[in-house]
Amino acid sequence: MRGVFVTGTDTDVGKTLVSAWLAQHWRADYWKPIQTGSEQGTDFDSVARLAPAARILPSAVVLPAPLSPHEAAQREKTRIDLSALLPPPASGRPLVVEGAGGVMVPINETALMIDLMERLALPVLVVARSGLGTINHTLMTLEMLRRREISILGVVMNGQENPANRQAIEHFGSVRVLAAIQPLPAVTAAAIAGLPPPTFSCPGEP
Repeated sequence: MRGVFVTGTDTDVGKTLVSAWLAQHWRADYWKPIQTGSEQGTDFDSVARLAPAARILPSAVVLPAPLSPHEAAQREKTRIDLSALLPPPASGRPLVVEGAGGVMVPINETALMIDLMERLALPVLVVARSGLGTINHTLMTLEMLRRREISILGVVMNGQENPANRQAIEHFGSVRVLAAIQPLPAVTAAAIAGLPPPTFSCPGEP
């Protein structure tokens, strides 16, 4: 299966924007296994709006509260079963999977988001801020992925260009920053389509 798992160094770092960018330019399937905060809107609705070329697959779990998955599930008196988060059947299109939060976000009382990444066995793309604090957050994320021997595709940085932070992440993280996305005046489908296409292809076999 050709695919990539999009994670972030934190919440609100731009995972959905990057997922939409990839899904639009790759004409990919998009899957958000766990969606929290549905009472405030969903990431899959955002990607559907921003990436009309993408095919949106239904989330396995949708929870209303804008909380970490384990807590959002507890609020609904339910539990997320990691074994039930099965990848969709291969369609011949690339698959873009968007995680919830970062690698160490709890899914239930025993499982973390990184456990789902390990089960899906897709290369991981790390989305990071460009500004102050990103070096530490990004290097810690890369370290956790490497401890699990999870394949890392690279890093995408969001925000004002910061060459020093980019260089530090590449040097100390032994990783490539594959793209740097500048702030958009408005986050629209036209703006996403107008971004330069990815210079890297979706990994894996068709």
